[in-house]
Amino acid sequence: MTDLPANAQNPEENATNDVAQELLRKLRQKQGNWVEWGMAIASLLKVGYNPQEIFEATGFEPIQQNQVVVGSQVYNSLEKFGSDSATRSHYATRGSDILYELRLLTQEERASAAELIFIQKVDADEAREVAKAIKEFSYFRILPEGFSAHPGDAVAYQVWKRARQNTDLQQRSRLIAKGLRFAHTPAARTKIEQLLTDFTTIPQRPAPILPFYRLESEEQLPRIVPVVGELPLSRQDLQAVPIVTEIEPFRMVKFSGEQAWVPLPGWQVLLAAEDPVVIIANSDRFPIQNQSRIEPVVVVIDRAQREWDISNYFVVENAGELDFQWFETEPEVPLLGQIIIIVRPKKILDEELTKDSWQIDE
Repeated sequence: MTDLPANAQNPEENATNDVAQELLRKLRQKQGNWVEWGMAIASLLKVGYNPQEIFEATGFEPIQQNQVVVGSQVYNSLEKFGSDSATRSHYATRGSDILYELRLLTQEERASAAELIFIQKVDADEAREVAKAIKEFSYFRILPEGFSAHPGDAVAYQVWKRARQNTDLQQRSRLIAKGLRFAHTPAARTKIEQLLTDFTTIPQRPAPILPFYRLESEEQLPRIVPVVGELPLSRQDLQAVPIVTEIEPFRMVKFSGEQAWVPLPGWQVLLAAEDPVVIIANSDRFPIQNQSRIEPVVVVIDRAQREWDISNYFVVENAGELDFQWFETEPEVPLLGQIIIIVRPKKILDEELTKDSWQIDE
């Protein structure tokens, strides 16, 4: 069993250790519901346990830990924003995978989305689509004609748009049926029904590929970039970092005050950036999700690039927090900078093994 350090003499530390051991016991015996599991794991992480230690002590795999921790945070949003008792009761016993998909929404959006998903009996895969539709819909300053701010209309709008881009009549019919299922207002239903007689198609623009890189060599000339911080962050946080002036020929940086920095390889796209800054995030924070593994990433933003183009992703402000988004058409929200690189951490097969060079040689 994994314990906190046994040499803790401080009564407060001993009390913390006792609480942690009790949480580990409850998790090991699966006491309580999944929301309580998520809260317990979050508490253990806060006092210094890592996911591997919790797994060894309780049997909860790291990916499951992440799901129930995030899901429990979303569940708290349901209580805070007054979801009805039937919805809360339903998710208290099941649905951590569904609530996990709502993590990128605002707290108020999470509550309304969870109710919609509960009413429509949506599974986890479709919940991901619902969350994506609601998030994208939230960027409209002026709502599309015929659609209200209700989450059902947000989903109906995305389905309506996809149906108009689809030339396959069978698939188009399925999308129309789905749109009518989610449409909340009569006006939204009318917009969907019009597709039954209007067969005009709008060509679909594919989203660009996210610019992921992985560090493979430490011999490349680095560029030192200021770190804004780790999400969640505000627009003021992004703008507070001063512009960095580099002194050639060694790209030396002078700075007075408190500031974090990160060295990055001298890739041409980074060397060409006018005003790069770094945001720390997880790889699941982006609008397109094709990640088999969630890991921390360094997101490099060029604050000087604020002109929209369809080939890039941008930083915007959403409900007071920074967010990453791709826009198919020129957006109405201000662009705060362009994502130029997303850096994954270097792969290490076995960190303990690499400490002993003789083991590697063998």
